[in-house]
Amino acid sequence: MNKLVILRHGESLWNLENKFTGWVDVDLSKNGENEALIAGKLLKKEGFAFDLAYTSLLKRANNTLEICMKSMDIEKSKKLKIIKNWRLNERHYGALQGLNKKKTTEKYGQEQVLKWRRSFDIQPPVSEKTVNDSELSFEISKKHIPLSESLRDVINRFEPYWKNEILKELKAGKKILIVAHGNSLRALLMIIKNISKENIVNLNIPTGIPLVIEMDNNQQPIKDYYLGSKDSIAKKIHSVASQGSINT
Repeated sequence: MNKLVILRHGESLWNLENKFTGWVDVDLSKNGENEALIAGKLLKKEGFAFDLAYTSLLKRANNTLEICMKSMDIEKSKKLKIIKNWRLNERHYGALQGLNKKKTTEKYGQEQVLKWRRSFDIQPPVSEKTVNDSELSFEISKKHIPLSESLRDVINRFEPYWKNEILKELKAGKKILIVAHGNSLRALLMIIKNISKENIVNLNIPTGIPLVIEMDNNQQPIKDYYLGSKDSIAKKIHSVASQGSINT
């Protein structure tokens, strides 16, 4: 049996301000740093060790991984290989990036914003300003820079990398940690667990809490569970789900 661990980055500065973040490269908040620290302690307590760690090109994920590894006392380990790839980046939110979620809901309505945030194949509005590589904090081919993405788009860029790279290493028996973002991890869970596009709307991933996915010898999921306090996990999931609500 293999155990794949996935971790959404700790709370970012724009999570704290309830803004759509996407490809904007904001850092962790102090609370986010603490979440990453606690995640590492939980993983260490449960006896986890890793051969490979995959993450995106965005520093909120990179820094979460770094803090988590230090908390596990393996920051100097030469056995852990860290691989960064743009295909694990957060979903690009187009013209919504930088906007407050609650204020956007007040303007466009809760139903519309829920579709932009959680639906499978609806892209947010495209920004009038074309993104170019000089505005990004990382290097990437211009052909890969989106103007807006749906969850379907995230799956289309992530699934080949999952099947051709990460899954191959998992089949070889490697112990793997993936530190990424709410939507790239929703995409991964949709692939692994065969979640329907109707049910994916209700999947909310909390920041900074390790999710363990136990798999059989054919890399099919047996069960999955978060590490930590059930009450704390439930509160964080509810917090993510209600970010766009007018009533919060």
